[in-house]
This record gives sequence, C-alpha cells and structure tokens, in this order.
Amino acid sequence: MSDTASPLGERLERMRAAQRAQPMPDWPARRARLRALEALLLQHRDAIGAAIDADFGGRPREETDLLEIFPGLSAVRHALAHGRRWMKPRRRLAELLFLPARTELRPQPLGVVGIIVPWNYPLYLAVGPLVDALAAGNRAMVKMSEYTPRFSALFAELAARHFPGGEVDVVTGDADVAQAFSALPFDHLLFTGSTAVGRHVMRAAAANLTPVTLELGGKSPAIVGPGADFARAVERIVFGKLVNAGQTCIAPDYVLLPRGRVEEFVQAARATAARMYPDIARNGQYASIVSERQHARLRALRDEAVAAGARAEALGAEDPARRRLPPTLLLGATDAMRVMQEEIFGPLLPLLPYDTLDEAIAYVAARPHPLALYLFERDRAAIEKVLSLTVAGGVTVNDTLYHIAQHGLPFGGIGPSGMGGYHGEAGFRTFSHLKPVFRQARLNGAGLLNPPYGARFRRMLALMLKRG
Repeated sequence: MSDTASPLGERLERMRAAQRAQPMPDWPARRARLRALEALLLQHRDAIGAAIDADFGGRPREETDLLEIFPGLSAVRHALAHGRRWMKPRRRLAELLFLPARTELRPQPLGVVGIIVPWNYPLYLAVGPLVDALAAGNRAMVKMSEYTPRFSALFAELAARHFPGGEVDVVTGDADVAQAFSALPFDHLLFTGSTAVGRHVMRAAAANLTPVTLELGGKSPAIVGPGADFARAVERIVFGKLVNAGQTCIAPDYVLLPRGRVEEFVQAARATAARMYPDIARNGQYASIVSERQHARLRALRDEAVAAGARAEALGAEDPARRRLPPTLLLGATDAMRVMQEEIFGPLLPLLPYDTLDEAIAYVAARPHPLALYLFERDRAAIEKVLSLTVAGGVTVNDTLYHIAQHGLPFGGIGPSGMGGYHGEAGFRTFSHLKPVFRQARLNGAGLLNPPYGARFRRMLALMLKRG
C-alpha cells in the first residue's frame, strides 16, 4: 500500500474502528502491548543499532544503546510498574453545598494518537511517546523520518511483527507523506522536530481541531556561574554537546561564562574532548553528521561566523568524506551571526563572556524560551535566582541532558520550543482524557433550587452566595 493521503486515511479509519471495538482496554491488554514493545527492543537491539549506524554513515552502537535502547526500555518498565495505578479513577471532594454527592476524574483513552518522529534519535523519539500512548490505552500511528530510511523500514517491519493486532501502525515516506499524515484527524498529534516545521504541523492539525504536543528546539544555553566547579562544568558541557555529535534537541547551544575564564574553558574543553574522543576524525565512537545537507549547513554556520570576525577553535581534525565534523568552539560570536540566530544542532559551541550573573540572566531572558537550560553553580542563592528569573522547558543543574531521563518529570518546551509534555505519568495524562464525573446522592437538596423562584429559593441563593 502506497503512503498517500487516501490510503493513510483508510489506515486511520481501520484503527479507529478497532479502538471503538475496545475503547477502554483493561490493564492486562495494555500490559501486553507494553511487553510487546519491550520485546521489540530487546530482541532486535543489534539490528536497530546497525540500521541507525548505516543511516548516519557512522553512529556508535554505544550511543544508540545508551541514548535510545536504554531510555526506551526504562520508559516501558516504568509504565509497567505504575500504569495500573495511573488508570484508576481519582476521587475528588464535591463542593460543600452539593454533599453527599461524589466526584471523580476517570482517565479515558483519547483514541488514535499520531506521532511524528525526527531523524536524530529515531528510535527513542518513537518509543518514548509510544509507551505513554499505549499505557493510556490508545492505538498509535507513527510517521518515521525519511532521513533515516533503513531504520524507518526496520521499525515498520518490527512493529507489524510485534503488534499483529494493529495497535501500532508505522508509516514511512517522504515530506509529502509527512504533510498528509499531519493533516489526518487524529485524537492527538505529537510532533518532535524543528520550530519551523512545527508551525506547519500545528496549522495542519488546526483544520481538524486536533490537539497537539510540540517538542521543538531552540538555543539551549549553558550558564557557568561564578561559583561553579569549573572543571566539572566544562566536562559535562562537552559531554552534552558531543554525544551524537551535537545532533540533540537539548544539547547545549551556547555557553555563558565569566569573562576572564574563556581561554581556560578552551583549554579544558580541548583536553576533555581529547580524553573522550581521541583521534576524533577516525574515532568510531564519535558520530557522523547525518547527511551531506546537514554537514554543509554546519560548515556554513562555522565559516560565516569566522568570516564575520569570530575565532574558531577546532578540538580535533576533520574528515569531510565521512562527515566527521570536529567539536569547534567559537569565540567572539555576535547576535548578527547566523550561528547565534539558529539552533545549531551540531558540534559547534559559541562561548559568550559575561561580567555579572545578572547580565547572563538578562541575556537568556531576552531571547525566545529554550527547550533546556543548564546551570553550573554551587551557591544556592545564585541557583534560585537563575531558576526564578529564566523560563525554559526544562533545567538540569550541574550537569546536562539528564532532566529528560527522569520519569517523574514531564519533558516539553514552552513557546517557540514547544507546548505540552510527556514522559511517565505526565505522558499518560497527555494521551488521556481525564473525564470528570459527578455522582448525585439519592438524598440531595437539588430540588430546593427548582422554580418557581420564591422565598425558599432566595434564602438558598443567599446562603450559596455567602458560602461561595
């Protein structure tokens, strides 16, 4: 079946019909679906790693295991441990004047969820929202990225094998298919990708009044405070920037640090990169840039910045034939440069000096809200100040990336970096309708408010107004 708009609509309608036949799957059914996803990850780990490696032209299996297989399995197991509790109706107290009535919130599956997956973490960014959608009792259609064709085809094959009941339908195809997919009348649509494409997805979804969760990006800052453990800050920023060669939506995009410590950062980063990735151009544990188009874009960002007066400090050798772009620090970058206007999504890292922490806070606050913010500081008052005066989708203090791995924290952006969130119970709620239910008691006073409106009604209304 070709992935065109009409067949996609037919596939969605088949899933809708199946969901209508089982609109409220019990916990054993949901558990079985989560177990099927767990088996998919465990049984095909090697094939998954090989496919992603081939798509990137060099993606270390260790990173796929650490950043995709492990968090995917962890998400499944967290849902298996807690999903039954999440499903239970949540009792609420009725308002005093309505007692002894009872109220509750009853989690109900939305129906069929659409998930649009990017190329940078093609497994985890499919599995993460899929776990939450299945735990909430939904079926899901998943649109894979055309930029990872080998893995996308593999995942479609594996989903068909492990979900023979059609609970998960994986769609492959190009940008036209993605456009048609986003225009389908899903019960909820989750998109992970760029802010520019996110606008198109939201516009398409709006035609159907489809609610959306948008996981976008932006320029996520790392602030090295005056009281930071400097050596540790450099190490963790380099780590967060260089896994997947910086092709991570929450990678540190630029660093704000005390003015007198810029050169110290350069030397420490050079030593850290050499320790983590010796002989980086030929190191099989350092990822290639995913495509020639992305490689050319990153080289242009770097070269344009240098031509405009920035100083580039490469932390290793380059191998253009294999699209190995070395970590490169950019000193003297300005807001007029494209590298400071666009999300970098690669191993380029501008260093911006500040004179006071207030100046660094003001710089972040004056710009579009980022998906992530990283703060390195030991002084509690300074930490609270930054947390209070900046807005970001999520924050990690004294490290990078790891707020995304916390099942008890929702993951998502704000404003230009996205809307809504998922992961763990937050994801269960995103893909559920918390249906409010009011249960009237057999003996109640509702009839006291019936017309005709006489003296008794006025006395009751006076009491209600006083208590309300």
